[in-house]
Amino acid sequence: MFNVLQTFAQNAYDIVKKAEEHSRGRTSIATMSIQIIRPSWSRTITLKSWTKGNDYSVILIQSPAKEKGIVYLKRSKEVWNWIPSIERTIKMPPSMMNQSWMGTDFTTDDLVKEASILKDYSHEIIGDTIIQGRSGHIIRLVPKEGSAVVWGKVVTVIDKKEYLLLNVRYFDETGTLVNTLECSDIRIFGGRMLPGTMTMIPSDKNKHKTIMKYTDIVFDQDIQDAFFSINSISTIE
Repeated sequence: MFNVLQTFAQNAYDIVKKAEEHSRGRTSIATMSIQIIRPSWSRTITLKSWTKGNDYSVILIQSPAKEKGIVYLKRSKEVWNWIPSIERTIKMPPSMMNQSWMGTDFTTDDLVKEASILKDYSHEIIGDTIIQGRSGHIIRLVPKEGSAVVWGKVVTVIDKKEYLLLNVRYFDETGTLVNTLECSDIRIFGGRMLPGTMTMIPSDKNKHKTIMKYTDIVFDQDIQDAFFSINSISTIE
C-alpha cells in the first residue's frame, strides 16, 4: 500500500511540474491585458511580464496612465515594488501576498508567485474529469507544514495530454471556496499550446470577475540575471 501511495504522490508532483515547465519555459516574455469587471463598471490594465525559472519574475504596468511604470519584482522569496510616482522601491511583506493585486480578483501571490506551487505544497491525484472536451487529472495541493502560503488548499485540473492548466479552485483554511480560475481560448503561443484567457471568479461576490488575456508570449529567450535586480527595476520599460 505504501508503495502505491508513494507512486501516486510522485505522479501528482510530476504532473504539476510538467504543467509549470510547459507554461513558463526556461524563460518567458509575455504581453497581456487584465479586465476587471464589476456590476456597474469595468477597467482594463495592460502589462508586460518577464520570468526566468521559478525564482525570477518582473511585471511592468503599461496602462492606464495613472499606474503606468509600476513594477513588481520577484527574487526567490522576496517581492519588491517600484512606484514611479514617489520614486521608491518597497519590499512587500508576506502579509500583502493575499491582498487584491491592483484591484483585481487575483491576489498579489497569484501574479508574482511568491509561494512555489512545487516546493510549498504536497500533491495528490484525487480523480479525473473532462473540461472543454479535454481529459484532465484533478490534483489536490495542501500546504506543507511551515510554508508561508495564501491558501489552505488548492484543487487544480491539468490536461492529461498537453499538461495545460484547465481549472483551479482556491480554498481558505476552513475549506471554504474563495476563488475559481477558469482557463479557455486554448491556442498556440510561442510554439506552445496554452490557454489564452484566464478568468478569476470570486465565490462570494456576485457579478465580479477578472479576465486575463494573453496577447503574445515568447519562450526561452536569454535574459540575464541582472535584469531581475532591485537596482534595475526603475529603468524597465
